[in-house]
Amino acid sequence: MIATMDLQHTVRCLVRGVPHIFLGGVPAERAGDDRLALHKLGLNPTGRPALSSDAFTDGAPIPVVHTADGDGTPPPLRWETPPPATRSLALLVEDPDAPTPNPFVHWVVTNIAPASGTLEQALAKGAHVGRNSMFRSGWAPCAPPKGDETHRYFFQLFALTRELRSGVSGRAALLSAIRGRVIGSSLLVGSYRR
Repeated sequence: MIATMDLQHTVRCLVRGVPHIFLGGVPAERAGDDRLALHKLGLNPTGRPALSSDAFTDGAPIPVVHTADGDGTPPPLRWETPPPATRSLALLVEDPDAPTPNPFVHWVVTNIAPASGTLEQALAKGAHVGRNSMFRSGWAPCAPPKGDETHRYFFQLFALTRELRSGVSGRAALLSAIRGRVIGSSLLVGSYRR
């Protein structure tokens, strides 16, 4: 029954949602909050490690400089001390308002050293940057279809009991690798509208 519902949702998104990526306007179908990684993993954010950005506060708009309409630079992120048993952190940024079958993935970063404190430091220490929904490594700047409603961007940080193998690069591989290994999680939500 669930597989049939997922298939129906996928077909509806492909027919009624995806064309709006190219044509603009308000799509009839969206990925939806229930397909976010936190929900797929059955998690509620613990707030530890607490995640924040110097560019925007939780629930606030993401500055244009971090979008496709600006420089497209990733927003700076920082976190507080994770739970003591944390061996690595993983970051996944998703847009559930995208007219796609699953949330649009803007960023995947794994094997983040827990003590690094900021994403900039984590990347300098060798954190692994995975593929976004554009099949590229790195930050995919916010670029909702023109004329669409405000899109929300869920920055999800997971504290893990182990480091992940270096081949984990996409959303599906990440979810599979961290299932049952999350000991803390945080959520920071930004928004953007063209």
